[in-house]
Amino acid sequence: QVQLVESGGGLVQAGGSLRLSCAASGRSFSRYRMGWFRQAPGKEREFVGSIVWSIVRTYYADSVKGRFTISRDNGKNTGYLQMNTLKPEDTAVYFCAAGASTSWLDWGQGTQVTVSS
Repeated sequence: QVQLVESGGGLVQAGGSLRLSCAASGRSFSRYRMGWFRQAPGKEREFVGSIVWSIVRTYYADSVKGRFTISRDNGKNTGYLQMNTLKPEDTAVYFCAAGASTSWLDWGQGTQVTVSS
């Protein structure tokens, strides 16, 4: 089991940027993929992007492609979600997760991102 701690959420104006962090403890991300998801009020949880940790291969949802970037710091066992050109529709609780290619095993507590018009 991996314990995940997320940080970096907050309030930002449209067009601004935020960087979310996902720090893992207990186990290394090296055995897993790290994913980012978000959930807005009244909506289902949505896939944002993911990274295959060992080879730094990233995937993104079309809605964020070109604006969001996933990266990692292997030495810190921490993943990041850099969010640029934020839009009001990006407002959601953002979660990070660790898992295999077909399942997500462990989840962070979530961090609120609010983008104002």
